[in-house]
Amino acid sequence: MVEVKLGAATATRVEESYEPNFDAKVFFPDWTAEIVREHGSWLSPNHYDEASGWLKLSIHSWLLKLGGKTILIDTCVGNHKSRKHRPKWDMMNTPYLDRLKAAGVTPDQVDMVMCTHLHVDHVGWNTRLENGRWVPTFKNARYVWSQEDFDFYQALDSDPQKGPANGGSFRDSVLPVVEMGKVQMVKGGAEIEDGLKVTPAPGHTPGTVRIELESKGQKALFCGDILHHAVQVYHPEWNSFACLDQDNARKSRRAAIEHCAGSGAMLLPCHFGAPFHCHIDHRKDPKGGAGFAPRFADNF
Repeated sequence: MVEVKLGAATATRVEESYEPNFDAKVFFPDWTAEIVREHGSWLSPNHYDEASGWLKLSIHSWLLKLGGKTILIDTCVGNHKSRKHRPKWDMMNTPYLDRLKAAGVTPDQVDMVMCTHLHVDHVGWNTRLENGRWVPTFKNARYVWSQEDFDFYQALDSDPQKGPANGGSFRDSVLPVVEMGKVQMVKGGAEIEDGLKVTPAPGHTPGTVRIELESKGQKALFCGDILHHAVQVYHPEWNSFACLDQDNARKSRRAAIEHCAGSGAMLLPCHFGAPFHCHIDHRKDPKGGAGFAPRFADNF
């Protein structure tokens, strides 16, 4: 189990799945064989499966302990949910809650759930199936996400031609929490707790946020899908197929990378392969310009 100490806070990775799960050329339109040759020393086996040509992406939450609060950041895909658009995620049955317990927390002990955005693989464990109904998994928690994302996907979900939104996850993983009155929707930036704030980072979705932590002089940035894969540190201009607003996604990605490189903040993504988190350093790119590189946690 990966545990990261950040001043007086700790962040523990809670895994749902970790496997080759997307064709690299489909996921990143800019992907080429040259990328594999250039970055092969670190891509395989933790970030790329060369035999299949698929990216090896993790899907996990970060369990944050801060100031006596227990905070869960992004909640993966979830169990028993119909996701026909993504067969690997359809009707999943993983021991996610057992892994959460192994990290020392039961669902009832979670004080806050934060979603960087409302895509299917970031909201799934917001709810669980109980007596045929979707109910909040974390019944004592306050759920925090952006008003912009909620408004966008609510309109999409209500459109008979476009709904249900996000493969059905808006209906089974978002609305039940709203209906129970457990959500704090944030518009723009906001300080959520002492040392913990959200900053707008639109592009991947309209209301994507990055979550910034500072504790005793140490900093971290939880990036959700602002970056999916470590190769994007080298190529901030790369968008995935799932980025809705391509221009703003690039701007938000570069801003997050520059924030980490300039401040020393640890980057804690939701999908990077092992060791799952990194610092970001400035570097000269092969053409002599300014660029960035990940410095993985096991190389400190």
